[in-house]
Order: sequence, then structure tokens, then C-alpha cells
Amino acid sequence: MSALRGAGFRQTAVEKARQLWEAQPLFLDTETTGLGETAEIVEISIVDHDGSVLLDTLVRPRRSIPLDAIRVHGINDDMVSQAPTWMHVWPQVEAILSGRTVGVYNAEFDLRMMKQSHQQIGLPWRTPSSRFFCIMKLYSDFSGAVKWQSLDAAGRQLRIPLPNSHRARDDSLLARAVFEAMIRG
Repeated sequence: MSALRGAGFRQTAVEKARQLWEAQPLFLDTETTGLGETAEIVEISIVDHDGSVLLDTLVRPRRSIPLDAIRVHGINDDMVSQAPTWMHVWPQVEAILSGRTVGVYNAEFDLRMMKQSHQQIGLPWRTPSSRFFCIMKLYSDFSGAVKWQSLDAAGRQLRIPLPNSHRARDDSLLARAVFEAMIRG
């Protein structure tokens, strides 16, 4: 099997990205305490379609941040000790997301983390998941790769000078830049 798919996938991805861009989407990224079923959000950032940062905040989790997660994003317990909890951050997030289309690089993961953070504090999840789209899956079609590419790889392949720092603000800006590059085809 070939490692690349045909040009038709690319053109379809460009057309879909252009349609999504017309909705003036937001771009969201989170950093978490890990990958498992009890992982929580420790940082969230939301960037508007024009690149302005609407929200960028640390979030104090209920449990300590494991060393494996700290090695990825550099966020430790001291950094979040005075941060607001998810209970306090969520109303602001919800207000920003209300009625908007939201692009996320690996949307499935970030949606799961938001839902888990809700569950940890007993909040029901009411935000329609249908408003979120996955830039990673769209980029896979755009690039022609059979395997999904990391945000870092997508940025390098598109020669975007923004770093993949594994911090929510930087990564939401990079996801936006990857998406914008797809629009240009």
C-alpha cells in the first residue's frame, strides 16, 4: 500500500477548509495531566480566526500533575497552584465557544479531555461536539499521508515558523496556521 493518497483527497480537504474558514472558526488547544481516563486539563487556549488570543489560562487540576505529563508540556503543580479550577474556567470557555465552529488539532482528544474534566467535577457536558472539527484529520487528507501527522510534523512540512511547544497558546496558534496554509492550497 502506498504511503500517500491521490490529489483528489487534497482538493477535497482544501475545499472543506475553505468552507469551514467562512464560519470564522475558533482554534482551541489543551494541555493535560496525561492521556488516560482520569486525566484533566491543566491549560487551555482559544484563538479567534484572526489570530487574536481570546483565552489563555492555566487550570488547577484535582490531582497532582504526573512527571510524564510535565516532561511533555513543562507545566508543574507549582505553576497551577493558584490557577482557577475547571469549574471556574468553564463558564468563560463556554461563553467563548457558544455558537461558534471550533478547529482543534486532534479534536477527539481535546473533546475527551474537556468531557473528562467536566465529569471530574460533576458538570454535565452540553456543548455540541458537532461544532468541533479535526484539523489533524483534514491535514491528513491535504498532505496525502495515510498516517495522521503530529502538529509539529504538519508545521514543519508546511514550513510554518511557529514552534510546537506543547503549550496551549502556541499550539492553538500553530493549529490555526496549519489550517490557514491548507486554505491557500
